[in-house]
Amino acid sequence: MKAFRTLGSIAAVAALVAACGGSGHDVGKELGLQNPEVHFVHAIAGGPTVDFLVNGSPLQTGISYKQVTNFANINTGATAVAYANTGSTTALASGNFPDVAKGHEYTVLALPGLAAPDIGLIDDPFDKGLLSNDARVRAFNATANAQNVDLYIVPPNTDINTVSPTMAGVSFKNAAPASGQDSIYLSGGNYVAIATTAGSKTPIFQSSTFSLANNADWLITTVPVAGVLSQLAPNQIHLLVAQGGNTTTPALELTNTLTGS
Repeated sequence: MKAFRTLGSIAAVAALVAACGGSGHDVGKELGLQNPEVHFVHAIAGGPTVDFLVNGSPLQTGISYKQVTNFANINTGATAVAYANTGSTTALASGNFPDVAKGHEYTVLALPGLAAPDIGLIDDPFDKGLLSNDARVRAFNATANAQNVDLYIVPPNTDINTVSPTMAGVSFKNAAPASGQDSIYLSGGNYVAIATTAGSKTPIFQSSTFSLANNADWLITTVPVAGVLSQLAPNQIHLLVAQGGNTTTPALELTNTLTGS
């Protein structure tokens, strides 16, 4: 829970952050004053274009695979979320956040399922330090064909036998850190993403080198390789990177350099 601050303290901290080039938007989140925000990630390869519903009404519409919507303000309290075929309010999958709170970021994901579309939910309390420039990173497992993975976000040429996973035991339909916990923080720089079956050091996925910027806000989601057969084949995965809810930049799909897929 975010600590209570007096108005005088809030003003002083906000002035300090502004002087140091910080974001007043992030200050509001950190102090628990910013309205709660939600965004939507479409992670179903080959899935239909959908509308994102909040409490039964469309909030964002016409969302296609790999699109990440901008953050939008929502009210506090119990909140029902769902997604439906564009133009419809008949949910393909639904869920709820029991107690939406100020200062938190919420993510809703359209997920592939073997029998029917599924949904993923993340409550991120956004406890980033006011003066931190680190990137915020979280993972989500949307792969029924790789249901428990370790994820390494490490500098290029790192021997993962010598390090612990960055996010360990990311289980199917769950986030790491878990929903309700803050994201992890990494310094900006060049990294590779490596996934293994949980407890193993044998990669099933390894990306090319990518740049992680200071103050980035990343959600890295494991998704099946496109195609029905690939979704059933063990460990055939890609990674989708949703970057800060910016609709001008669709989620980046990292390919597996181990297979060239």
